Amino acid sequence: MSGPRVAFTLIGGRNWTGGYNYLMNLLQILAQEAPGALQPVLFAGTDVPTADLAPFQRIPGCELVTDPGFDERARPRALARALALGRDPAIWAALQRGRVDLAFESAVFLGWRLPFPAIAWVPDLQHRFLPHLFSRGAWWKRELGFQAQIIAGRTVMCSSEDTRQICERLYPRCRGRVQSVRFALRAPAALAPEAARAAALRLGMPDNFLFMPNQFWVHKNHQLVVDALELLRTQGHRVTVLASGKQLDPRNEAHAPALLERIRAAGLQDQFVAPGLLPYADLAPLMQASTALLNPSRFEGWSTTVEEARAAGVPMLLSDIPVHREQAQDSAHFFLSDSAVDLARALKEFEPVPLEQRLSLQRTAAAQARQRVARFASDFVDLVNRTRHDAMRRR
Repeated sequence: MSGPRVAFTLIGGRNWTGGYNYLMNLLQILAQEAPGALQPVLFAGTDVPTADLAPFQRIPGCELVTDPGFDERARPRALARALALGRDPAIWAALQRGRVDLAFESAVFLGWRLPFPAIAWVPDLQHRFLPHLFSRGAWWKRELGFQAQIIAGRTVMCSSEDTRQICERLYPRCRGRVQSVRFALRAPAALAPEAARAAALRLGMPDNFLFMPNQFWVHKNHQLVVDALELLRTQGHRVTVLASGKQLDPRNEAHAPALLERIRAAGLQDQFVAPGLLPYADLAPLMQASTALLNPSRFEGWSTTVEEARAAGVPMLLSDIPVHREQAQDSAHFFLSDSAVDLARALKEFEPVPLEQRLSLQRTAAAQARQRVARFASDFVDLVNRTRHDAMRRR
């Protein structure tokens, strides 16, 4: 007998690959670690490319429903109806046909008249800490959407304890309804050093390079790395960074072109290598071939790139923000996220880990990743069941 039918909507897409990968990873892990504990029903618009849906169709037990009510052009009207009327008729009809028992909301509000409970996933509260990165409309859309979820009595799921505590402090009405569920990743298939190195050679990488697979959003702080590389060059030190990722910030489309022009003008193209968005299959080999992961981000909910490095046993150089401390604990080197001088110091002082030690770290990390993945699945299933139980008890 299968568990409750849980509605998911497609997260991310062209502008937020992290959300898309999070959802795919979550559903894959649930299928592997907790088969039958719940029945995922993924709702997507008819305008979503077939290639974007194909990975979800391959997940055992994942049911896919395409419906025009979830098309991108229908979203503003659907949100307005959800706020004013309690639910959008088209979306509500699709959920009824899907025989949904619970909804998982992310960047969407399905309404306050749902006859079943819902969990609102809040990856982070970036708009409250970096408001200058949002237009006035985008800021209020985020804020009002979250406020609507709180008023509607949603259970709130965060990806870190740091975000959970911030959420309860900034929004006291949701206290007692916020739960942290830390996502995890399986360790990638271990590659022979020569095979991993081959992936790096295709991009012209030297033996030692740092890997920074972050989308070119302003808050990811690529600018700090460029400043640190310039500073190191004046000191006679050369460091190479491979910065892959989509070169677009939809909130500031001028950011990525300006950054790339700055790199070109400074003559740093061979030290700050920016090939754009790479195939997902290339990321694990490049991670394993790198000297360390570099993440200078100013704000995170729970970093996917840090989780990938942890699972692969890759050394890490991370900005000293609370969630990085929570996530990496004592297994990383930290630097100040607003100081190019401190990052330059960290880059200069970092010593590559010898191969034998890297292989040992890789084996230990794989075992630890298996434990984290099992807990991720268990915590998510527990949250779904507890949310349903609490909703039935209130009736």
